[in-house]
Amino acid sequence: MPAFPRLLIAALSCVAVWCAPSASASAGDELAGLINAYRAAPGSCAGRAAAPAAPLAPEAALSKLHIGFGTILESALKEAGYSATRAEAISVTGPEDAQAAMAVLREKYCGTLLSGAFSAVGTSRNGSHGRQWQIVLAHPRIIPALPEPPQMSQEMLALVNQARAIPRSCGGQAFGAAPPLTWNATLAQAALGHSRDMAEKRYFNHTEPGGSTPADRATRAGYRWSRISENIASGEHSVAQAVADWLDSPGHCANIMNPAVTEMGAAYAVNPANENRRPYWTQMFGRP
Repeated sequence: MPAFPRLLIAALSCVAVWCAPSASASAGDELAGLINAYRAAPGSCAGRAAAPAAPLAPEAALSKLHIGFGTILESALKEAGYSATRAEAISVTGPEDAQAAMAVLREKYCGTLLSGAFSAVGTSRNGSHGRQWQIVLAHPRIIPALPEPPQMSQEMLALVNQARAIPRSCGGQAFGAAPPLTWNATLAQAALGHSRDMAEKRYFNHTEPGGSTPADRATRAGYRWSRISENIASGEHSVAQAVADWLDSPGHCANIMNPAVTEMGAAYAVNPANENRRPYWTQMFGRP
């Protein structure tokens, strides 16, 4: 789960904040500029010398958030479609302009404003009299892009054959160098079906909820086999990490190093509804 170390729940003075649009978008933008100017040359914070901090990137999604009575910041960010590893909201009521709001922030929240844990900011001015200032600081969750299937298959096959070319110990079991595998599109299709099923139904197992096993899936895909084995993984955002994790696991490592298999197919799938874009990997080995 994302870490939200100090969620400041803003207690607003009137319900009008929920229905009234921002009184001045430019005022919010001005406040964001003042915050970055302070980060560039803070001078001091709480009576002590303070080091400069990197500028915060303005984020429109953060500026549009409305944190009301009892609002949980994590939930508000999720509803806005903004994924963050850290976030904090500050609400200040009373200042008539951005300069006055900045003076309050600098006095009471200088440590938060200068924190290196944040890289983005959204500010807004709301309320019936425009004296409700909201600042949301966040560090967005960066999710690495997954390789396209053709690139994935080439990289996966190369890394597996590189591993098989060297004698290694998988737990307590010693393996000599094994011949290289060839890519099999039918096994890759069977692997894709299982990865999609795990991603869509959110489970992690070699046996599908309906009882299908790796051997069943290979047969269903049209692969006539004399030997079948399977590795699965979840959460790795690169081929290299998936293969490295398999090699670190005795059972998965043994499947990779097994000289009795001659072909391989692999695939990953991601459920679009999963906000963390969690990949599910399946690697199938076979011998016709």
